[in-house]
Amino acid sequence: MGKKVAILTDSNSGITQEQGKALGIPVIPMPFYIDDKLFYEDITLTQEQFYKYLETDAEIHTSMPVVGDVLDRWNSLLKEYDEIVYIPMSSGLSSSCATARTLAEDFDGRVQVVNNQRISVTQRQSVLDAQALARQGWDAARIREYLEKTKFDSSIYIYLPSLKYLKKGGRVTGAAAALGTLLRIKPVLQIQGEKLDAFAKCRTVKMSKMTMLKAIEDDIRDRFLCADDLDSVWISGAYSGARDEEVEEWLSEVQAAYPGKKIVMQPLSLSISCHIGPGALAVTCTKKLPENNGEDACRPDIQ
Repeated sequence: MGKKVAILTDSNSGITQEQGKALGIPVIPMPFYIDDKLFYEDITLTQEQFYKYLETDAEIHTSMPVVGDVLDRWNSLLKEYDEIVYIPMSSGLSSSCATARTLAEDFDGRVQVVNNQRISVTQRQSVLDAQALARQGWDAARIREYLEKTKFDSSIYIYLPSLKYLKKGGRVTGAAAALGTLLRIKPVLQIQGEKLDAFAKCRTVKMSKMTMLKAIEDDIRDRFLCADDLDSVWISGAYSGARDEEVEEWLSEVQAAYPGKKIVMQPLSLSISCHIGPGALAVTCTKKLPENNGEDACRPDIQ
C-alpha cells in the first residue's frame, strides 16, 4: 500500500478556505498588515475589505506565515498522513519558501517543500496537479521533483490600468510611474517563474488585451509546443478587484480567442493585488500533466 500524502498550500494559491475544505487541501492563510493591524487572508480579511483598504491608500504590507503556525500545521497533518507536499508561493516573491525548506530539514524527508516558482492561478494548478499525482500513488519526494521540473510550464500576463500601486510598492521608479501616467501607458506585466516583470507598454486597453492574448498564443506554440493540441493546456482569465462588467467582457474575449476551450475566470491572489492594485486583468496558461490530460481532478475550475 502506498504512502498517504497530504497536499498543503497557502492562500497565495487563490484557493479559499471553503474551497480547500471541499478539495481536502488545507490552506495556510497569508498575513497582511494594514495600517499596522494584522489580518489573515480569507479569515479576517475578505477580498472586498482588502480592496476598500487599498483604494483608501491604507498602508498594506505582506508578510510570510508565522513559523510556529507552519510547524503546527505540519505536525497536525503528520498525525494522519505519512508525508506532506507543501506548495508555498514562488521563492522569487517571498522568503517563505526558503524558510519552509529549512524547517523541513528536521522532518526526515516527510515534508517536501516545492519551489516551483508559481503564484496565484498557476500555483493553484500546481496544487491540483499534486493532489492528482498523490491519488495515483506518487510519494511526496517524487511529486516535488516533478513539480519543480515543470515549474516553467506556465505563464501569467497582467494588464494594469495604473502604475500607482507599483510605484507605491517601490516596484518602479517615481519617474517611470509619472511617465506612464503622462503618456497614458497601459503596461502589461508577466510572471514566468520567479518574479513580476515588465512585458510591454501599450497605449490603450484594447492593445493591452491583444498583447496578452498574442503572448499566450506565442507561449502555447513556442514554449509549450502545444499549438496543435490545445487539450494539453489550461487557459484561464484572472482579475484584481475589477468591475463585474469588465470581468465578464474579458472572459468573453479570452473565450472568443479559444472557442473550443472551457475558460474560467479567477481572482488574482491578494499578494499580487497589493502590488498592482484594483482593475487589473490577466490571462494565464499552464501545461497539463501528461499523465492526466483528461482527469477532472486537475481541472482549475473545480470548486
